[in-house]
Amino acid sequence: MITQESWSEIVTAAKENRHELILSGSTISKRISSTGIDPTLFYLENLNYLNIHQTELNELPIEIGQLINLTTLVLHSNNLEKLPLTLKKLTKLKVLDCSRNKLKYLPKELSELPQITTINFSSNLLNDLPSQEKNFKLALLDLSNNKFEKFPDICYQELVHLAEVRINGNSIENIPGEIHVLTSLKLLDLAENKISVVPRELADCGKLKELNLKGNNLSDKRLSKLVDQCRTKQVLDYVRQHSPKMSDGNLETTTIKGKKGKKSQKLSDNEQIINAIEKLTHELRVIKITDETPKIEINEKVKTVRPHIIACIVRNMTFNDESFKKFIQLQTKLHDGICEKRNAATLATHDLNLLQPGNLKYTAMPPTEIKIKPLMRNKIYSGAALFNQLQTEAENLRKEKKRSVYSGIHKYLYLIEGKPLFPCLLDNENQVISFPPITNSDITKMSTSTKNILIEVTSATSQKICRQVMDQFLKEIIIQGLGCTPESNDTEEFHKLIVEQVKVVDSEGNMKQVYPCRTDLNFEDNSIAINRE
Repeated sequence: MITQESWSEIVTAAKENRHELILSGSTISKRISSTGIDPTLFYLENLNYLNIHQTELNELPIEIGQLINLTTLVLHSNNLEKLPLTLKKLTKLKVLDCSRNKLKYLPKELSELPQITTINFSSNLLNDLPSQEKNFKLALLDLSNNKFEKFPDICYQELVHLAEVRINGNSIENIPGEIHVLTSLKLLDLAENKISVVPRELADCGKLKELNLKGNNLSDKRLSKLVDQCRTKQVLDYVRQHSPKMSDGNLETTTIKGKKGKKSQKLSDNEQIINAIEKLTHELRVIKITDETPKIEINEKVKTVRPHIIACIVRNMTFNDESFKKFIQLQTKLHDGICEKRNAATLATHDLNLLQPGNLKYTAMPPTEIKIKPLMRNKIYSGAALFNQLQTEAENLRKEKKRSVYSGIHKYLYLIEGKPLFPCLLDNENQVISFPPITNSDITKMSTSTKNILIEVTSATSQKICRQVMDQFLKEIIIQGLGCTPESNDTEEFHKLIVEQVKVVDSEGNMKQVYPCRTDLNFEDNSIAINRE
């Protein structure tokens, strides 16, 4: 029973008969850490949207099963280690988001949620998923960045709505031949796993438009090059013609033949593509630091907040409207992928020619002291004012669009909520040009006329992830030719990228790191030649 001693948020929700409740922030987190969730929450039987995120919640009470009208349950960025069996009572549940927790296993009851359409368990410690055979309405499944060694149990012809499956960042070794029964599959992300062979049945997924197999140790080197450099259609065409078929769990090799049983003498379109690729060599040229190259001084204050940063300069870029759009889209893709939705790292780009000459400073400041003109905005905000403005916008947008999640930069606000200091990168005149992980300054905004780019990657996690993100970004730029110079006048099939080192120093001028160094940009494939001065 809800009383005056109940949490104020719960009392208000009961009084106003609200159907939505969001519990987050440092105050809520302290309450949960001290006494757990207020049990009277579970008397709010009219709730259809419950969001508890960025708290110390490590166990969801079994009473959650009383909220029988829930359609959306968001529990991301907590410390959950297990889920209760009573989740099966939430028969109206459509969206379940338990990403960025510490879950090691899931109850089999999760296989019986008749209305579920979206399941997100990304960034946990899972190695198994209960069979989804009976979750007929499932449309989106995200299991990225876990510990799966086997493909999840989802290959059922009953799953006629399953369109997006993200399993990147695991240790999966095989793709089952039964995958072809997923007739609605449009996106399959299997990047950064341990897959060596791709079965021919994958090409029978007729609606598959986005396939990501990058970062796997594919035994077929031609396929590996196609994966790195070509579109999904070309990859699937090659798989259809050259990959082995999975038969009763075993790979069955066959030869594709032409008329009268003879091997076709005419090269297929894909073989022509492959032959061309084998002659390609992109060139990534690394040039050393000069006296004019800006250094980044890292301040002690930022070490308690977001201590890791690397940077480099890319020279002589030439954009058009299409390549610039793809350049921006690439950053978004990396933020959602290798950056783990900015939890692991954040990538930022600046027009170097718009920067004030001189060195930069990476530091941290109280939210009220940061002053920034954010990207695509016309006024200067303090860090605190910008946070409040974005939070208001996010809530208004969510209500207007009737969505259960935030979009754009608004979805990253939880990463800085309640922090006493905000990280920032200052130019030589102490103007804030970057406020990671949220936004850049409009004063260094890139455009199609940008020629030289300062790229910085920051992280609260490690220096290693910064280097991995930067390596991947530069690799994608040159492979896709996004603003790059063609390597010769005769062909635009391969590209040249010029990258200048940037040094990070401490307050006394001692070098902390430089990027790229000799251990950076060492790609496994041979499609990019690294030339260092």
